[in-house]
Amino acid sequence: MRPVTLFTGQWADLPFEEVCRLAAEWGYDGLEIACSGDHFDVAQAVADPSYVEQKHAQLDKHGLKVWTISNHLVGQAVCDLIDERHKAILPARIWGEGDPESVRQAAAEEMKNTARAAALLGVNTVVGFTGSSIWHTVAMFPPTPASMVEAGYQDFADRWNPILDVFDEVGVRFAHEIHPSEIAYDYYTTQRTLEAIGHRPAFGLNWDPSHMVWQDLDPVAFILDFKDRIYHVDCKDTRMRVGDGRKGRMSSHLPWADMRRGWDFVSTGRGDVPWEDCFRALNSIGYDGPISIEWEDAGMDRLDGAKEALAYIRTLNSITPPATAFDAAFSTE
Repeated sequence: MRPVTLFTGQWADLPFEEVCRLAAEWGYDGLEIACSGDHFDVAQAVADPSYVEQKHAQLDKHGLKVWTISNHLVGQAVCDLIDERHKAILPARIWGEGDPESVRQAAAEEMKNTARAAALLGVNTVVGFTGSSIWHTVAMFPPTPASMVEAGYQDFADRWNPILDVFDEVGVRFAHEIHPSEIAYDYYTTQRTLEAIGHRPAFGLNWDPSHMVWQDLDPVAFILDFKDRIYHVDCKDTRMRVGDGRKGRMSSHLPWADMRRGWDFVSTGRGDVPWEDCFRALNSIGYDGPISIEWEDAGMDRLDGAKEALAYIRTLNSITPPATAFDAAFSTE
């Protein structure tokens, strides 16, 4: 059965040891470790072999394993138009003096080291974001020429191909999370992103349906159509509240959990993701990697939510494909 892990990104305010204790107490099989807080430091991992040994010792102490690390925050800066928001999410060594191109280049080097750190830790997948130089054009006004969009995909390819070269060198894959504000944020931009880098195997997808349902994307179709690129699975849910003529999908710059929003992230199982069909689709493509619960719910206590979400996902994860078709008994041959 596929292992169920807890993504630690939303728990980075807690010491890694405490997150290990909580996850083990709830019954998780392991962690999807975020490169945040004291959970995992890429620079230390590549510089000091004892650092990786210490992480494994902490996991072993609590009976946990690791299959994936994540570096969303630094990956975001590789292609983004850098502004003051990035300073809050980036390590000081990446931000430096805040010069945009210097930040992007430092972020690219850090993502190369993230691949190396993952290999040293013994995992073969890094989950993250890419950033995008053209996300701000999504409304297509002022009128956006096709050449500008093309330049955005070329910028992505130019910045990420050298990073992916290192991923290939160390035998690690990058799983990009389809997400608004990224170069690939929906179905057709995912196709275009894969085309931009020649469909190289080092670049795949982190399937997270919470970013799909509010865009009216079918998360099941995403699994089936990109079956060879589903490198990792994150379980997060979204509750839709549109339809009253006031709440829009753009959500009006309102904060999370504000009931005037058109949608919100909610604890897994409490939203509108068709989870059972999604798990049946994962079974149909033979996905056997970890199932990671990314807990986000601004209206629910995380200590309750993480435990509840695990129980919910365990039930779905236990669906076993049959050895024979159910109607085989009717056949006389």
